[in-house]
Amino acid sequence: MKDLTRGSIVSHILTMAPPIVVGMITIMICQLVDLYFVAGLGDAAVAGVAAAGNAGFLINALMQVLGVGAVALIAQAVGRKDPRDANLVFSQAIVLSVLFGLVTLVAGGLLSRPYMRGVAADAATVEAGTLYLLWFMPALALQFITLVMGSALRATGIVRPSMLVQAIAVIINIALAPVLIAGWGTGYPLGVAGAGLASSIAVLIGVGMLFVYFRKLERYVSFDPAQWRPQLDQWKRILYVGLPAGGEFAIIFLWMGVIYYVLRDFGPAAQAGFGIGTRVLGLIQMPALAVALAAGPIAGQNFGAGDAARVRETFVRAATIAIVVMIGFTLLAQFKPGWLLDGFSNDRETMAVAAQFLHFVSFNLVAQGLVFTCNSMFQGLGNTRPVLLSSAARLFTYGVPVIWLSTLPGFAIQHVWYLSIATTTLQAALSLWLLRREFGKRLAPLEPQLAPEPAAPSRASA
Repeated sequence: MKDLTRGSIVSHILTMAPPIVVGMITIMICQLVDLYFVAGLGDAAVAGVAAAGNAGFLINALMQVLGVGAVALIAQAVGRKDPRDANLVFSQAIVLSVLFGLVTLVAGGLLSRPYMRGVAADAATVEAGTLYLLWFMPALALQFITLVMGSALRATGIVRPSMLVQAIAVIINIALAPVLIAGWGTGYPLGVAGAGLASSIAVLIGVGMLFVYFRKLERYVSFDPAQWRPQLDQWKRILYVGLPAGGEFAIIFLWMGVIYYVLRDFGPAAQAGFGIGTRVLGLIQMPALAVALAAGPIAGQNFGAGDAARVRETFVRAATIAIVVMIGFTLLAQFKPGWLLDGFSNDRETMAVAAQFLHFVSFNLVAQGLVFTCNSMFQGLGNTRPVLLSSAARLFTYGVPVIWLSTLPGFAIQHVWYLSIATTTLQAALSLWLLRREFGKRLAPLEPQLAPEPAAPSRASA
């Protein structure tokens, strides 16, 4: 366990963020490698895998319910110096992760094809996306357990073990991708099914490695079968914090679904280009997101310790770092987009859409960095309802106008990106206002109240 209530906040952020970003980048690289090999199967396969990958946002919504709830409650318990409560929250989150994983497997088997029919442009894309999802669902189910273990470690200030496990799992996935997708060395290419199977095998190995780490090395939070009996009061605590954050990811799923819906009339190449563009955009957002994820446990521990000044300082430092990072990537996307997009597809139309998407939407990066930081602070404070509110506002201000515009003559793909810039900026402004209000509610009672100065004696009394 690392005490984040002492020492330099910037130092804590810069120590925790690099392992987090390495772990996230390796996962994103894995997804990009899958797209690279799937690209050889044609536009329908790329569009199918990209659209199917959007379903991951919905599963991530459930994952965030557990991950955010565990990080917030365990970090606050660490700040209060209460290891018993920290371990109880961890144990109950593990129980919930098993239940959520089983629900994911069942839902994936029943709903994969209906989902793809709702978002895909043609029958070939439906088939490719459905096949990929069915083989990818075990990976999503197992990631619930991985996320809870990683979240517990992050809440205690420890991030390197999760990063190393993620990196090893991703290397395994990358190694398996050409073997299973293209049939390298075996002569039996599995196509899009191989992409999903490679991910499932890699995640299974990662779960095993983290389990061994907790059994052999971790001491602050640990597996305690005596605490695995379901305790509804603990579930309520976790879900109270986690559900709004999970709702945010569900809204992202709906937001992405709206984009795929309005892009259908532009054909599979447009959907494939958007899929590639979003993967690359996600990659360049990772450093700022890692800074925000590092700030969450710092804010949580200091809030649990009752140190309002350090909570406020955590936001200022994290937001400053995120803005600087995002400005750098905005400039890169504007002036050297080829460095980010080269090699993902040989189809000119697909890559033209990806390049246009990245050019326009990169103007969102600074605003998105502020949103990431605000969201992480809400998590550290243990109230994620403002996160859900700001995300819902973005969905409404984006979804309704873009669907309406798509019905008008002269609707162009650029309108999709323009509206995204405007609504992300509005979301950032709303998030900042909501965080300021939350600070007033939760931090003001923790701050020392200055006693009023005694009134100066009047001339008469003198």
